[in-house]
Amino acid sequence: MNRRELIKGMSMGAALGSFGFIQKPLPILAQAEESYKKGSAPLRITRVRSILTAPRSARLCVVKVETSEPGLYGLGCATFNQRAKAVAVAVDEYLDPFARNRDADNIEDIWQTAYTSSYWRNGPVLNNALSGLDQALWDIKGKRAGMPVYQLLGGKCRFAVDCYSHASGDDFQELEDSVKRDMERGFRHIRIQLGGYGSLNLSKNPDFRGAGFGRSDDRHMDAYPYLKSTPKMFEHIRDKCGDQVELLHDIHERIEPRDAIKLLKELEIYRPFFIEDPIAPEANDYFRQLRQTTTVPIAMGELFNSPHEWVGLMSERLIDFIRVHISQVGGLTVARKIAALGEWFNVRSAWHGPGDVSPVGHAANAHLDLAINNFGIQEATRFNDAEFEVFPGSPKMKNGFMYVNEAPGWGVDIDEQKAAKYPLPEFQGYWKPIRRNDGTQVRP
Repeated sequence: MNRRELIKGMSMGAALGSFGFIQKPLPILAQAEESYKKGSAPLRITRVRSILTAPRSARLCVVKVETSEPGLYGLGCATFNQRAKAVAVAVDEYLDPFARNRDADNIEDIWQTAYTSSYWRNGPVLNNALSGLDQALWDIKGKRAGMPVYQLLGGKCRFAVDCYSHASGDDFQELEDSVKRDMERGFRHIRIQLGGYGSLNLSKNPDFRGAGFGRSDDRHMDAYPYLKSTPKMFEHIRDKCGDQVELLHDIHERIEPRDAIKLLKELEIYRPFFIEDPIAPEANDYFRQLRQTTTVPIAMGELFNSPHEWVGLMSERLIDFIRVHISQVGGLTVARKIAALGEWFNVRSAWHGPGDVSPVGHAANAHLDLAINNFGIQEATRFNDAEFEVFPGSPKMKNGFMYVNEAPGWGVDIDEQKAAKYPLPEFQGYWKPIRRNDGTQVRP
């Protein structure tokens, strides 16, 4: 049978089948149906457990989902550095019995039912635990399909993930040297900070210490030194490092909204790529005023837990970059929906990617970055030797780009024996208080 006769026969068969004259499917359709049945056989979750490790001092929590197919498991990031053990309890004591014997293929249904299983939701502990389960299921899905996760999301929109680095210094010269080192390493986007977040090192001898208020190791920040030095910082780096490098800066919500509005207006002439967290989440309504007074691009969201925090800012076009922490919002299932929402409102991605995210979490960031059209920029990280030892297949940096391992799933594994060599530090972790001169607490 030649090609024309084959096509004609298939068309005739389909037509007859539609009138009920053919009871059995065509051979090619029967073969596809049988293949589908084999591929979609229920894969049951047999266990969900947490793995705690600290190969770079940060308290990492990775979730491992084991299945009824021997040797097939998935990994997800549930890292909440300041409350790692609380997340581990949520995973081991609550999500494990909830998820057991469920069909691992039904990621959306599992996410929705797990999300409401505690009745109260949108908290960082439960969201991180849920994210670990969710990301692990996507890892399993990719492994079953024999594809990297980004392929399941539609394939690549770019060859690699462009990243920004962190440059800092206690004075202009130290900062300039740090920026130039990152430029030599190939970064085109660099975040600049003088004296740490809020220029902490510029604030000296607070009165609250002399009065014995707070603890001796509480930190000090006054707004005025920071507000005065930040425009000068941008001016210096632009003068010494040129106009080609994109400059970013993180206010870290440490000043009053009216001061943030004034500061962004002053920074316009230096063309920031974005200014991050100018206003605390508790004061989101101020973004309307901020948007009306400046053209500086605004990035926001790393502290967000709930869609009630990000949906309005995005749909009203009050921010330019959405910067949620993917495990904080509940995993890839949520983040890909956030990316889709952003595409309709011209909001680009800038997922939070600090050092206290596991390599599994960074891989999840990168896979989503590769697959979405409205990608903006990704926060870079440099894994140390211990992290590469514990997490074989971790993403790698080259010339300012992040590259994922092209293996199925996230492409990242975990060596549990080596992970056990790096137990969590005894100190449980919390943000040290930052205070004004009189002892009033500053947002972190």
